[in-house]
Amino acid sequence: MNIQISNASSDPIYLQIKNQIKAAIISGDLKVEDKLPSIRFLAKELRVSVITTKRAYDELEHEGFLHSVQGKGSFVASQNTELIREEQYRKIEELLVQTIEKSKLVGLSIQDLKNLIDTLGGEENDD
Repeated sequence: MNIQISNASSDPIYLQIKNQIKAAIISGDLKVEDKLPSIRFLAKELRVSVITTKRAYDELEHEGFLHSVQGKGSFVASQNTELIREEQYRKIEELLVQTIEKSKLVGLSIQDLKNLIDTLGGEENDD
């Protein structure tokens, strides 16, 4: 597992760890029942506090992404892929609402945003 910590990020370190592990699970890079590095090992590798890595693992377990077996470690939990997809969909919706609000402030229309999305998405506009 390759976790990159950025001191320039506004996100706290535990959240960077949590988000990267979560993304690896959602993308399928980490499979159900894959064993994660121990909290102590990961803390040592990332040169962060054990408390920091423990918090990331605890939150992932609370959200249902991991399960722990005492004496054996933390493992990727089986996921409801539809629930994960719905969570990501909701986050995208929130970002789009923020984008629309900001666009209105600078005078961009919905059509301008659609064109921008088409351009950024690599699709040609057939209008």
